Amino acid sequence: MSNEATVLSADSAGVDVSATPIGTGGCVECDAAQGWWVHLRRCAACGHIGCCDSSPAQHATAHYRETGHRYMQSFEPGESWYWDFTGEVSLDGPELAAPTSKPDDVATPGPADRLPSDWRQHIHQ
Repeated sequence: MSNEATVLSADSAGVDVSATPIGTGGCVECDAAQGWWVHLRRCAACGHIGCCDSSPAQHATAHYRETGHRYMQSFEPGESWYWDFTGEVSLDGPELAAPTSKPDDVATPGPADRLPSDWRQHIHQ
C-alpha cells in the first residue's frame, strides 16, 4: 500500500471535475452485455461508469487496467469516497460534475430485470 495523501484536490492529476458521467446511470459494459452489477463506480478522469469488484464482471477495475485512469469514485447515493487503484487506498476528494450518484430508478444490485435470483452466489467477496 502506498503512503500517498488521503485527499485529492480538483487540481490532482487524473481528476477532471467537469467530466460528466457516461451512460444512463448503470455500468456501461454490463448494459451493453445485458449483465448486472452490485454497486457502481465512476471514473474521476472521464466519467465512465463501471461495476464494482463485488460484481461478476468488475468493469471499473477493467477500465483502470485499460486506460490507466487510477481514481474511481463511488456512484452510490450518499457516498463520496474515492478509490486509488495505483496506491490501493481509499481517498476523499472533490465533488465531480453532476449527477454525483446513480439515478433513483437505477437499482443496486441491478438492474432488477437482469438480476438472477441467486445473485448473492455470484458476487466476489
